[in-house]
Amino acid sequence: MATTVKTNVGTVQMIAKINSALTTPYIGWGTGAGTAGVTDTTLFTETTAERTSSTQTIVTTTLTGDTLQNFATLTSVSGETITNAGLFDASSGGNLWVKGSFTSVVLNSGDSMAFTINIQQE
Repeated sequence: MATTVKTNVGTVQMIAKINSALTTPYIGWGTGAGTAGVTDTTLFTETTAERTSSTQTIVTTTLTGDTLQNFATLTSVSGETITNAGLFDASSGGNLWVKGSFTSVVLNSGDSMAFTINIQQE
């Protein structure tokens, strides 16, 4: 029986390649209900506030350099209840790479939320 594995070096190099190939990733949020799924292409009721460009760094989860971390702080322009967030490859439209749904967070106008979205190669 043959065995195929992705090596530790391969894991780290894949994250480095993704990091160097990506244009600025953006984080957006939504107010709709639902559970994030792998076939989703949009957020649940994405807000009209602009997506925010994220700061991207390579960090360690299991192996040194195996995780691409994206961080951004979004500020509410009106009172709203945030239920989901995602990482996109464009400031509008574009492709949804990662999506998370969570328990509602009620925000007043001017309130902020910080998001950290990690992409780990396993």
